[in-house]
This record gives sequence, C-alpha cells and structure tokens, in this order.
Amino acid sequence: MITVDSASLSFWILFSRLGEAQIVLPSALLAALVLLRRGETRRLAVWWMVSLGAAIALTTMTKIAFIGWGVGYPALDFIGISGHAVFASAVYPLLFGIFLVPQESRGWRGVVIGAGFLLALLIGISRVIIGVHSVSEVVAGLLLGGAVSALMLDLPSWPRVAASPIFPIVLLLFMALMPMHAPASMTHSAVTQLSLLLSGSKVPHTRADLLHQLP
Repeated sequence: MITVDSASLSFWILFSRLGEAQIVLPSALLAALVLLRRGETRRLAVWWMVSLGAAIALTTMTKIAFIGWGVGYPALDFIGISGHAVFASAVYPLLFGIFLVPQESRGWRGVVIGAGFLLALLIGISRVIIGVHSVSEVVAGLLLGGAVSALMLDLPSWPRVAASPIFPIVLLLFMALMPMHAPASMTHSAVTQLSLLLSGSKVPHTRADLLHQLP
C-alpha cells in the first residue's frame, strides 16, 4: 500500500468505486441495449458482452482459486486479477468512444478513447494506493480488460456507431453520483462464499498466507 494522507486516501477510496461491478456493469448493459437496437452495431454489442463475460469469468476463477485453494504467485504478490481494473479498461474506453463523441467529430474519438483508458489506469492505481491489490494484479486486470476493448475497437462496425445525445448525459450523471450514493459492493463477499463452498475450506486464504511462502 502506498502511504498517503487521510484526505487523499478518502479520495482514492471514493474514486476507486468507479471500477465496481455495480457501477460499471449497468452502464455497459445499458450501452449494449442501445447498440442492439441498431442493425449495424448489433455485432459490436454481442461481441462486447461475450468478451466482457469471458473476462469476468477468468477474473472470478483466479479469485476462487486463491480464496478456496490458495493458488497464487508469491513472487509477484498475486492472488487474483483485479476486477476493478478489468471492468474499467473493458468498458470505459468503449463507452466514451461510442457515446461521448458526436458522429461528425470522429477526429476526437481517439482522444476520448484514450481518456477512457486513462480513467481505467487511474482506477487501477487507486486499487494499489488503498491497499487492496498489488501492482501485478492491477496490471493483469488492465491487460485483460484492455484486450476486450482492443478487440471491440478492431471490429468494422465500430466507426459507424451513433447514439442519442441523451445517453452521454445519463452516463455522466450516473458516474458522478453512484460512487457517493451506491451501497457497498457485495461482490467480494459473494466470491468468498462461493470459493469456500466449492473448496470445502472453513476459512478463506489470505494475502498473508501467500506471502508466508516467500523465502
């Protein structure tokens, strides 16, 4: 964990919430529904949700493997892919590039997509600052989620996307309000319970257990 003062820590904890599943996934699903309504972007929506689902499944499996069976990599302080980093890098670049740039302003699209990746990077950094993930876990999450975005950006239908101007307003309001008002995320607790159920363990493995394996 990087040492910061209490005010900065409070900011990073709040900022980190932008990577929570309960904030990112509804945004992605709403965007997918918008894209599914248009024939030329339906393929983009389907492949985005399929690839995002695969990334989520892989992320969850690494967490279950460690919590339930202690499968990790002590040398890299790795106990599971950062879900926040995956969600942010797989969703925000596409949301920004598709819905925050007018159709006639394609020249700005690369800049806005870059801003989405920058936001994902900052969310990943926040997870390290507040001490819930190691650098290796965040890097793995950014690479996995970034691969999802890269795959979608490579689809031929991507440049022809256009959406109602009301969506950017709803999206930005949602992102501004949810970190402060959304209830605490229960995903980690749910994954922990599932891990214990599958493994038959009485207590979850912890990062301390992993680091005890270091020479």
